[in-house]
Amino acid sequence: MTSGVAAIWSHRGSLRLLVKRDLAVKYQQSVLGYFWSLIEPLGMGAIYFFVFGLLYKSATDRHLGDASESYPLFLITGIFAWMWTNSAISEATNALTGQARLITTMKMPREVFPIGRVTGRFAEWVAGLPILAGLAIVYAVAGRIEFGINLLALPLAILVQAMLLIGAALLLSSLNVLLRDVERTMRLVTRVLFYATPIIYPLSLVRNSGMPEWVKIAYEFNPLVGIFQLHHAAWYPDEFPDARLLIISVSISLVTFLGGWWVFRRLEPAVLKEL
Repeated sequence: MTSGVAAIWSHRGSLRLLVKRDLAVKYQQSVLGYFWSLIEPLGMGAIYFFVFGLLYKSATDRHLGDASESYPLFLITGIFAWMWTNSAISEATNALTGQARLITTMKMPREVFPIGRVTGRFAEWVAGLPILAGLAIVYAVAGRIEFGINLLALPLAILVQAMLLIGAALLLSSLNVLLRDVERTMRLVTRVLFYATPIIYPLSLVRNSGMPEWVKIAYEFNPLVGIFQLHHAAWYPDEFPDARLLIISVSISLVTFLGGWWVFRRLEPAVLKEL
């Protein structure tokens, strides 16, 4: 593991070039270019705000608590973080199958390729950070939110989310070479995860619902629940995950990171043979 991380660090220049290439290819021959990385989440946010912020406003306000007066910020925070998650998982899954010739001819750690997809999607999240910060400042000036030490929840959320996504990228990219059903399966899984994560609704809505207790426990074992609570907690201190939820998210993310790296290294000979 240590030697693998050291190898990745020694090839960080190659990783940077791969990220730049992927971003250039993704937005080539596009008039708006990188702005598409912002238009899509903002469009999703506008749709969900219309449905839950206008059509079902009374029901939404009843469950949002402190976030009821700044629901657009709550939405955009969750959707920006989700776009990083969704894009990283979907693109990292075929990171090896889509670059077979490059992987078999270049002498560098193969982990660079799936990690590069996660890093590229993180760059798109960073591009949207000024919009998120600007919206937060507007609501802070209006007295609807307050800045404080809770802002430290954001770097913690990024760290845990990156750890989870890198582990998942390494695991899924290697498995997808040997089992092509993995890519199709993950399309369904990501759709389920979107609604099984507090992105457009608060966690309290689930906890206060009439669902069986075992369903609520299973729901909170989704590591994205604690991660997205950290994203929201940057602006809403009451959303900071409790100790149990935080331990679950960090533990599963760490296990995914270590397990994904281990599986990738074990499957690497079979993957290279298949490619």
